Amino acid sequence: MKNFFTPIAILAIACILNACSHNPYVSTNRSYKKQAKAFGKILAQYPVKDSVVNSPYWIGTTNFNMRKPNFVIIHHTAQNSCDQTLKTFTTVRTQVSAHYVICKDGTVHHMLNDYLRAWQAGISKWGNATDINSLSIGIEIDNNGFEPFTEAQINSLLSLLERLKKAYGIPTANFIGHSDIAPGRKVDPNRYFPWQKLSENGFGYWYDTTGIKVPANFNALQALRIIGYNISKPEAAVYSFKLHFVQSDSSAVINEADKKILYELEKKYQ
Repeated sequence: MKNFFTPIAILAIACILNACSHNPYVSTNRSYKKQAKAFGKILAQYPVKDSVVNSPYWIGTTNFNMRKPNFVIIHHTAQNSCDQTLKTFTTVRTQVSAHYVICKDGTVHHMLNDYLRAWQAGISKWGNATDINSLSIGIEIDNNGFEPFTEAQINSLLSLLERLKKAYGIPTANFIGHSDIAPGRKVDPNRYFPWQKLSENGFGYWYDTTGIKVPANFNALQALRIIGYNISKPEAAVYSFKLHFVQSDSSAVINEADKKILYELEKKYQ
């Protein structure tokens, strides 16, 4: 039988197949690789010349490893689609990024090596930590900020968090939201985010106020500080606390029920 697949036909088919699988982020991927390579060159320059001032030679230790992330910060994208967020994070002028983006269908895009520093936390504080970007992995979930998260997203998130916790030994307490570290400035992830479910799977703490009796001298603001909140603006701290732990209440006032929650959580975060 005559072979109808000439070299030209085969080439045409290959081009069509290649077009179908074309990665629209080829150019920005090149930029990523270029930047990563540049950082590698910096690391290879054993110490910077002006860091050795009074020693006849440099001595490198044999005992070290790479710095590891110690926090996971969860966000909602506040945009209208996953594609929009991917474009935002691959546009230089936006100056924002994250390590992971989780789309509504559960697809997880790993956009930055976990050991590299993303620009996702901004001006923030948790406990005594202030440069959160240098300490954390940022996860953005496709959500406009006013809607529930999909089951597929949460399932993918739980799988990802399990891997990250195991890989880097991230403490249970250190899975937090953008609103937790930036009270008054950020409100993500929104009130639909299932923090309790995450806690049940070992990511962040939750509470059980059954039988809890709060001491008369209990200091609610101090408890917020012990948990990690920046209490320099008390109302903002209370609002962020409720966004995470009392999602049905949008006030910035601590009531008796809130005191029980704070008393219970304070012991876990100490």
